[in-house]
Amino acid sequence: MTFQTFVRQNARWLLGGLGLTYFASFGQTFFIAMFASHYRDEFELSHGQFGSVYMVGTLASAITLVFIGKVVDYQTVRRVSTVVIAALAVACAVMATASSLPALVLAIYLLRLAGQGMMSHTAMTAMGRWFVAERGRAVAVTSSGHQLGEACFPFIVVALLSQLHWRTIWWLCALVLLLVALPLVRRCFTLDRSPVGSVASSSESGRQWTRRDAIKDVWFWMASFGVIAPSFIGTSVWFHQVHLLEIKNWDKTVLVIGFPFLSIVTVSMTLFTGQLVDRFSAYRLLPYILIPLGFGCMLLSIAQQPYALLAFMVLMGICYGLYGGVFGSIWSEVYGTRHLGAIRAVVFAGMVLASALGPGITGALIDVGFGFETQLKVLGVFCLIGAVLQVPVARQLHTHVIANAEAAP
Repeated sequence: MTFQTFVRQNARWLLGGLGLTYFASFGQTFFIAMFASHYRDEFELSHGQFGSVYMVGTLASAITLVFIGKVVDYQTVRRVSTVVIAALAVACAVMATASSLPALVLAIYLLRLAGQGMMSHTAMTAMGRWFVAERGRAVAVTSSGHQLGEACFPFIVVALLSQLHWRTIWWLCALVLLLVALPLVRRCFTLDRSPVGSVASSSESGRQWTRRDAIKDVWFWMASFGVIAPSFIGTSVWFHQVHLLEIKNWDKTVLVIGFPFLSIVTVSMTLFTGQLVDRFSAYRLLPYILIPLGFGCMLLSIAQQPYALLAFMVLMGICYGLYGGVFGSIWSEVYGTRHLGAIRAVVFAGMVLASALGPGITGALIDVGFGFETQLKVLGVFCLIGAVLQVPVARQLHTHVIANAEAAP
C-alpha cells in the first residue's frame, strides 16, 4: 500500500490523532516558555525560581499520569479525548487568571498533564493499538502534529504579544480548544478503528505484557532512557530560549525563524522513520536517536554565530523525527497492545518527569554560575554515551520479540 493510499483510507483517524498532538502544543514547554519573561516579571521570579515552579507543576503531572494514563485501555478514545481537551481548556483559563504563585503552579500542572501528557498519550496509544502493519506510518503522521504546532504557534504568539496582554492570549487558547479542537476530534473519533488484514489478526497474539511485567524488565527502563534524554534536553533549551539568546547576543528573530526549520526537518524525518519502522521495526533504530542531538548540543555550546541555532534546530529535528517514529511504535512491538495504555503511561510519565527536571536543574545551575553553554557540552557528551549504550538494548528487545512470538498459541 502506498503512503497516499494509506492516508486516504485512514484519514479520519489520522486527522483526529494529528489534531490531538497539534493542540497539545498549549501544554508543551516551547509554548509555555514563550511567556517566561512575563511570568518572571509578574511573579518576581529568577530563572532558577521559575524553573523550580515549572518543575513542581510538571513533576506532579508526571505522577498523576502514571495513575490515569491506563484509562485509554478501557474507555473509548473519543470519550478520553473529549475529557482531556476540555481539561486543557480549563488549564488555559487557570493560567489566564493566575494571580498568585500557587495558582501559577496549578496552571502549569494542568497544562502539562492535559496537554503534553494525556493528549499526546491518548493519540499515540490509539495509533499503536489501531494499526499493526502500518503502525510506523500512523505514528509518524500523528506525531507530526507536535512539529506543526512548533512551526505555527511561535509566529502566532509573537504577533499576538505585540497587540494583546499575555493573559488574553491564554483565554484565546481556551476558546480555540473548545470551539475548534473539541468538535474536530470528536467528529474524527466517532468510531474506533479496528486493525484489519492478516497481520492485524496477530496484534494480540503471543505474550501480552502487563504493566507490572514491563516495569520488572530492566530492558524496558534502558529503552526508556531514549525518551528521557531528548525530553530533558529539548525542554531545557526551549525553557531557557530567551536566556540563551541573551548570552549569545542573538536577535529573537533567529529563534522564530528556527522553529520552522525544526518542524520541517522533524516532520520529514518522522515520516521517513515511519517507513523504516514498518520495514525494519522500531527497536532496531534505538541506537541512532541520540547521536544528532549530542552533536547539536556540542555545536550550540561553542558556536557564537546565529546560524548555529538553525543548525541545532536541524540536528534536533533529526533526533525528534527518529524519536517520534520509534517511541510511538516500540512499546506495542515489544510488549503487545492489550495493556498498551498502562505501559505507555509509565513511559510518558518518565518523559514528563524529565521535562520537569530539565528546567529546574539547569535553571538552578544558571543561578549558581554554572553557565548554560557549559551545561550543553555536558549534555552533548551524555547523549553520545547514551547512544552507545542503546546498542545492547536493541539486541535484547529483539530477543523479547522472538520470545513473544514463540508464546503464541
